[in-house]
Amino acid sequence: MLKKRLVTAAFLVAMAFFLLYFGRLVLATGALACLTFALYEEYRALGKAGHRPVSWPTWLATILCIPLAAIFGHKVVVPILMAASLLTIVCVLFRKDPQLEDALMSLLPLFSILLPGLSVLSLALIEPLSVQRTLFALLVAVPVLGDSMAFLVGSRMKGPKFCPEVSPNKTISGAVGGLIGSLFGAMAIGLIARLMCAPTTWPMLPTWWQYLLIGLIGGAAAQMGDLFASLVKRHCGIKDFSNLFPGHGGMLDRLDSILFMAIVVLCFRLITG
Repeated sequence: MLKKRLVTAAFLVAMAFFLLYFGRLVLATGALACLTFALYEEYRALGKAGHRPVSWPTWLATILCIPLAAIFGHKVVVPILMAASLLTIVCVLFRKDPQLEDALMSLLPLFSILLPGLSVLSLALIEPLSVQRTLFALLVAVPVLGDSMAFLVGSRMKGPKFCPEVSPNKTISGAVGGLIGSLFGAMAIGLIARLMCAPTTWPMLPTWWQYLLIGLIGGAAAQMGDLFASLVKRHCGIKDFSNLFPGHGGMLDRLDSILFMAIVVLCFRLITG
């Protein structure tokens, strides 16, 4: 099992570097493919739990998001989400046996996967490429290093549970260690960006205190994303969303914290311009 996990982890890291290197359309296409797998996994899990989610408006929004984002930019995110939400609710209302629970479960993937997924696609439109790479590196490094540090610290120090009703194995010590790992990841990306980016792009990069803020808020958001995915799996009665990655679960098992982090990074970009 350990060998499988290491091989899968190496493959995922290689894919991340590949997408990060080429950026732009390659990155957006790769992100869309991952987003599609994650949506499929969550809708399938909800179906196994006995729900009847309406999925076609979300799939339509997913198909249209790249061409619309390329034409109108990140400002198209809200109209896409609102249109998909309205269509979903209308479809549930005009069913033979409309249930509020079905409407809510239909909207769950829309806001837990498509919304942050559109945030990722919006980041793929950022210019210059060096700034885009820096923000995407933050998007991956903050949750990944936070998760790794949380596991190392939590497994060694143990102590009081963090959120036992959702994830019995997570501890407060692990959560604190995860935040420290996220802060370290953000500062490391900041240092690497400073060394590798041209001086002309430095004013467009986050400042040192902004890297700290991104690491802190993003690390907390990533942990909430991981817990939320655990809550969905507990509700659906499954251990993993799929076995797409041997030893690592499904696509959504790998993206849960990154998706929540994507919202933080996009909000930072929108606020700072």
